Amino acid sequence: MNLLSLSKHYLLQNRLNTFLNVLLLGLGVGVIVFLMLVQYQLEDKFRKDVKGIKMVIGAKGSPLQIILCSVYHIDNPTGNIPLAEAQQIANDKRLVKKAIPLALGDNYQNYRIVGTDASLPAHYEAKLSKGSMFEKAMEVTLGAKVAQETGLKIGDTFNSSHGLQQEEGMDLSHEGHSFKVVGILKPSFSILDKLILTAVPSFWLVHASHEEEEENHPEEDSLHHTASSVWQMPSEGKEITAMLITEYQNPMAAMNLPRQVSQIGVLQAASPAMELNRLFEQIGIGQQIASVFGFILIGIAVLSTFIALYNALKARRYDLAVMRNLGASRLKLFGMMLLEASLLAFLGALVGLSLGHLAVEVAGWQASVQEKVYLTGAIFLVEELWLGALVLGVGVLAALLPAWQSYHTEVADILAKGE
Repeated sequence: MNLLSLSKHYLLQNRLNTFLNVLLLGLGVGVIVFLMLVQYQLEDKFRKDVKGIKMVIGAKGSPLQIILCSVYHIDNPTGNIPLAEAQQIANDKRLVKKAIPLALGDNYQNYRIVGTDASLPAHYEAKLSKGSMFEKAMEVTLGAKVAQETGLKIGDTFNSSHGLQQEEGMDLSHEGHSFKVVGILKPSFSILDKLILTAVPSFWLVHASHEEEEENHPEEDSLHHTASSVWQMPSEGKEITAMLITEYQNPMAAMNLPRQVSQIGVLQAASPAMELNRLFEQIGIGQQIASVFGFILIGIAVLSTFIALYNALKARRYDLAVMRNLGASRLKLFGMMLLEASLLAFLGALVGLSLGHLAVEVAGWQASVQEKVYLTGAIFLVEELWLGALVLGVGVLAALLPAWQSYHTEVADILAKGE
C-alpha cells in the first residue's frame, strides 16, 4: 500500500480545500520571505556604502539627511558649508588624517554629478575600465551604471542640469560649460556605480557662470587647470556641500572632533554608524508589524489545515476502517494523516518561497527604474531553510490530533454501523 499515492489522491480529490490551504500558507510565508530578503539587502548595501566613513560634516540640519545625501546620495543636502571652515577641520593634523570633499547640486539624466577628488574612488577601491581618472575641472569619470544607461563614451561632452533630479519640462541646463568624459569605472557594486565624478572646481565654474552670466571670471582659467588639493586652494567665497572623514589621527579624535565642529555655528557632524542604527530600528519596527501579519496568515493556514484534516477524518472513518480490515496497520493510518499534512505544508512553503522571491524581484525592478536602490530575488538566505522547517513542523503538529484519532479507529464498530 503506497501511502504517498493515497495522500496525493485525497488532496487532488479535495482540490478547493487543498488550494485554499496552500494559498493561505504561501501568502504567509511569502510576506516573511519578502521582508527577510529586503531587510538583508538594504542593510548589506547600506553598510557596504558607509564602510570606512567615520563621520560626515555638513550644514546644520537633520543628521540622517546629511548621511543619506552625502553617503548614499538619495536625499537633498541640508545646505552648503564655507570652504574655509572645511579646510580648517581637514587641515587639523591633531584630529583628521584623511578627509574627502563633496560638492553636490547638479545632475545628468538624473545621475548625480559629485565634485570631489581622487580620494573618493580610492576609498571604495574603484578601478578604471577605460580612460583615466578626472584631474582638471570639467573632466568627469563615470560610474559603470551611468555609462551603461546613458551611453556616454570616452571623449563625449554633455551639459549638466541644475538640481539633483531632472525636472520634466523645465530647462535648467548649464550652457557654456560642458563636461568631458575622460574615464569609466569598472562595476564596484557600490554607490559609485551611479555617480558622475568630477573635480570640485567644476561646480564653482558652472555655478559662477550660471549666476553671473554677464560677468568675466579671471579665476576660471586657473580653476580649469588646477591640480592642487581642495584643502589647499584659496577659499574666499567658495563653498562645498559636505566632507567625509575617513581616518582619524588618533582614537581620541572621534570624541574631540564633534565638539570642535559644534563650535563652528554653520557646521554639523553626523555619525553614520549612529544614524544607521536609528534608521534600522525604525525599519525594524515596520518589519516586525508586517512579520506579525505574515505569521497570522501562517497560523490561519495551519488552523485551516487542522480543520480540513479533522473533517476529512470524520468523512473517511469508514474508508479507514476498510483499510484496516484489508491489512493496513494503525501506524500506516497514522502516517498517512501526517503525510497529507506534510504535503500541504511543503506545497505552502514552496509557493511562499516562490512568491517572496518573485515579489522582491519585481520590487527591485521598480526601484531600479526609479534609481533608488537595487534589490534582487536571486539570492537565498539560510534563514529561509529554517522558515521552511518551521512551516513543515507546524503543519505536522496540526495533523497530530486527527492522526491520533485515526490510530485509534475501532474497525468493528464502524463497519457494523456502516458509516
